Amino acid sequence: MTAVGNTQPFCVLMAGLPGSGKTTLSSALTARGFIRLCPDEEMFRRHGVYGIDFPRGIFPALERPVLEEISIELGEQLRSGQDVVIDHGFWTPDDRARWRAIATDAGATVALVYLEASHEELWSRVSKRNARHEADPNSIYFSESDLLRYRTRFVPPGRTNRTLSTTVTRNPY
Repeated sequence: MTAVGNTQPFCVLMAGLPGSGKTTLSSALTARGFIRLCPDEEMFRRHGVYGIDFPRGIFPALERPVLEEISIELGEQLRSGQDVVIDHGFWTPDDRARWRAIATDAGATVALVYLEASHEELWSRVSKRNARHEADPNSIYFSESDLLRYRTRFVPPGRTNRTLSTTVTRNPY
């Protein structure tokens, strides 16, 4: 299956901070035939609850092999003609370029979707998700100070013809 009007497989890279709506939108794309790949869900499946089953500080080390395996799966799915959405933050230009290259090397048309929201909106969503973090792999628990720190590390994508950007102003939760 490929996106409407496209003969190549289609890959959507979801970029944004926690709480911006990446999971909501990427889950909606599955109804249109996309395969959804989500590193956070795989981390939860393999390692359990962040900060409870494994210490917060080792997340990057545990995530590296997960991301590598998902990148391989991405290439395989796209080469088979399947449309794919990746539910991941893509915080840096290098990260976005790496995943875009994997998808284009597999013959896909790639769109980067950047979801932007105010700090207040992000924190409103994240604080609600925190209540279910032990049961929901997409609800990693973190504090408001964590969210503020994450914003300093996130490099918003530049506006190009290959980036779709939207500002999220209402809470879908």
